Amino acid sequence: MKGIGALLIDIDGVLTVSWKALPGAVEAMERLRAAGLPLVLVTNTTSRTRAAVAGRLAREGFPVGADDILTAPTATAAYLRAHHPDARCLLISSGAVGADLEGVELVGEGEPERVGAADRDAPDVIVLGGAGPEFSYPVLNRAFRHLQRGAHLVAMHRNLYWRTADGFDLDTGAFLPGLERAAGVTATVTGKPSPAFFDTALAHLGVPASEALMVGDDIESDVLAAQRRGITGVLVKTGKYLPETHRAADGTPDHVLDSFAALPVLLGYT
Repeated sequence: MKGIGALLIDIDGVLTVSWKALPGAVEAMERLRAAGLPLVLVTNTTSRTRAAVAGRLAREGFPVGADDILTAPTATAAYLRAHHPDARCLLISSGAVGADLEGVELVGEGEPERVGAADRDAPDVIVLGGAGPEFSYPVLNRAFRHLQRGAHLVAMHRNLYWRTADGFDLDTGAFLPGLERAAGVTATVTGKPSPAFFDTALAHLGVPASEALMVGDDIESDVLAAQRRGITGVLVKTGKYLPETHRAADGTPDHVLDSFAALPVLLGYT
């Protein structure tokens, strides 16, 4: 593990489950901080802003602040500003993340579908965040109609599910392929496993991929996606980890740990 100069760390399923710290995670984070190792928390969480995430983690005892966190909504805002400036965006997401969508014009939130609405009133981009009760048939059908009219489709991630205190819950990736196929479009994904997301994290840390290490519980979106960018990957057996998913994966993680608590030892910080 020589040469590792910075860490990318997933949150949900790695540090916490349902925002409760996993055993040993706080102590491991404190040891990494004491060692002076730069880190950024990279998460597809779409239910909270960076500030809210930092506050919740701080209450669990994690020594992190908002500047240490890169979320899918902040990456999405950067993409929209660069590629769809001045676009009217219809956001479909569970959780209030408007504060992380700086510079993005959100329209139509909470409005019923207006049959025959003029093109000038229709959104230019459909933006999908995290799934939840908001992903109802009327809402998804509304998105489908706008996509048929020519709207672009942007998704913060393709996660199929995530682990909560009550078990696994469906996420956006369970709905997104249906919209793409029905409307004949392909979504641009801005969160993990998007290469641009990892590049943004590396730029934030100021290190090349060869000197970074990614820790995640999702073998595809976290670990193998990072490894394809040249980042060392570490899979932890917490959160959404399943042995059958591990066996069926398209690649092999560089390292596998029982939990984040074992990371300082792997890095030589005993």
